[in-house]
Amino acid sequence: MSTVSDLRITLGGSERVVPAGTTAGQALDADGRSVIAARVNGELRDLAGPLRDGDAVEPVEIGSDDGRAIMRHSAAHVMAQAVQELFPEARLGIGPPVENGFYYDFDVAEPFTPEDLKRIEKRMREIVKQGQRFSRRPVSDAEARAELAAEPYKLELIGLKGAGPVQDAADGADVEVGGGELTIYDNLDAKSGELRWKDLCRGPHLPTTRVIPAFKLMRTGGAYWRGSEKNPQLQRVYGTAWESREKQDEYLRLLEEAEKRDHRRIGAELDLFSFPTEIGSGLAVFHPKGGVVRRVMEDYSRRRHEAGGYEFVNTPHITKGDLFEVSGHLGWYKDDMFPPMEVDGGDYYLKPMNCPMHNLIFRARGRSYRELPLRLFEFGSVYRFEKSGVVHGLTRVRGMTQDDAHIYCTKEQMGAELKNLLTFVLDLLRDYGLDEFYLELSTRDDSPKFIGEAADWEEATEALRKAADESGLDLVADPGGAAFYGPKISVQAKDAIGRTWQLSTIQVDFNQPKRFGLEYQAADGTRRQPVMIHRALFGSIERFFGVLLEHYAGAMPPWLSPVQAVGIPIGDAHVPHLEKVAERLRERGIRIEVDASSDRMQKKIRNAQKQKVPYMLLAGDDDVAKDAVSFRYRNGEQKNAVPIGEAVEEIVKAVEARVQI
Repeated sequence: MSTVSDLRITLGGSERVVPAGTTAGQALDADGRSVIAARVNGELRDLAGPLRDGDAVEPVEIGSDDGRAIMRHSAAHVMAQAVQELFPEARLGIGPPVENGFYYDFDVAEPFTPEDLKRIEKRMREIVKQGQRFSRRPVSDAEARAELAAEPYKLELIGLKGAGPVQDAADGADVEVGGGELTIYDNLDAKSGELRWKDLCRGPHLPTTRVIPAFKLMRTGGAYWRGSEKNPQLQRVYGTAWESREKQDEYLRLLEEAEKRDHRRIGAELDLFSFPTEIGSGLAVFHPKGGVVRRVMEDYSRRRHEAGGYEFVNTPHITKGDLFEVSGHLGWYKDDMFPPMEVDGGDYYLKPMNCPMHNLIFRARGRSYRELPLRLFEFGSVYRFEKSGVVHGLTRVRGMTQDDAHIYCTKEQMGAELKNLLTFVLDLLRDYGLDEFYLELSTRDDSPKFIGEAADWEEATEALRKAADESGLDLVADPGGAAFYGPKISVQAKDAIGRTWQLSTIQVDFNQPKRFGLEYQAADGTRRQPVMIHRALFGSIERFFGVLLEHYAGAMPPWLSPVQAVGIPIGDAHVPHLEKVAERLRERGIRIEVDASSDRMQKKIRNAQKQKVPYMLLAGDDDVAKDAVSFRYRNGEQKNAVPIGEAVEEIVKAVEARVQI
């Protein structure tokens, strides 16, 4: 029979009565391994946390997303403890969990060496084996300052954030401070309870260090304190941690495969593009073969857009700053724009996006409802001042070409337009060989960074949600991830090795039409404001190029390959025969080369294989006599004595059908 001190909690969907003082772990009867934390009333908590009357408790298992984050955060603490034991002079920065792993920043006199990492990892394993207990305790600001007096970066966090809410979590500070109180986590000896190490942290953490099944330190790098180049540069140590050795081995194999597919390496090997230092960071130049791939990508996209009712426009690369004042980008996006240049006494900016200029095209003359939906499309070059630390090959650049579309429609047309637009986007991505997707719906939160009326946001969000639901794809929520002017759907595509890339975005915008005073004449003669839909299908040509290179590991399907076939003569006497074959293929639009170099035939084959050419056409005396060629495919298979006519048709049909070989 229960007493007044008993607690009524909800567990597993049913109400239960437990004694006062029951912890989350006791209520869940957790063994500390599969269940490593609890979600209490929707908030993540340690298993040691006491429950209150009315609490709803759910288990958090180590293999869940939340469980992995808690485990990785705990591994970051173990790493920091190991570092300070081995390098007592090291001062602590911030150590959050990240996707697939964790990191911790340290202020040290000398950068860590590979040998240092081995020592740190060895000490971590000793700490894990000891089973030190993570113990949380609240502290006042003054107590935290006193205990962490030797840690200047922790003191800065306390002074900056205090016990109030975190205003900017982008630098990882939210794992340390914020919420209603400051807390310190002690690492206690498993037997004696003696303090071994401590850190300022919000938690939650694992019950003990022993509950870290698999981890590995990966690399080091420089990182500015709290992400600002004005601050000291710290040493960042990255690691990974998983719920089993098998999962970690699988992840490491994936990393190895990803390294083989790195588009930067492939781009150099296939002579597709480069990043000359004379031009600047994040600014790519495309070589002839890379230019071929870009042209084919763009030409096919143009044909699909023409068939979809889009009209093509062009806009300049720079504009007066006033335009971005009107659009709102100077107020909300200025840090991501290149600095202004002074021209004729005024500030001009390299454009970071095309939408304000498309608005001016819409506004250039009166518009009627009969013209809507109006779909404007541009391959527009834009420029964004990405920080040097995040610039990465083609996938994060400072100068890019967006396949940018802006659709202007009535509110009544919005639902159908979004549905058709999402179908168009997915179909075109499938044509490029991507076929596994899910969607992410980015909405506003209470942050002051969003503009416009709440009712407009709600209407736009619901229209996007409905279009996403009708697509049949999984939809993941992304609260707070919207653009400053409206909500968006992002198409997340999986590549050949299971990695997810954010590609297309579709955004609904009631705000820019209002700011630009866009209007159309409705059927009843009234003037009304159109809905504006922003859409970038590839995201950018550069980034999509990089994604495709990694998806195909450089072996692009025949229709996208810069060289689709190469003729390889056994001897010089067979070159004219292959030139005749090449002429017939070129007449059908096939990109073919004949290797008439002095290299031996086997080397010519190896060269073609290294260049990942889909078709090698070999010719010797028998082939010349039979008016044929011998096929050697990229996968190593071979087919001999194929009549020239059949060979031409096979290649042409494969290219036209966009098959993958």
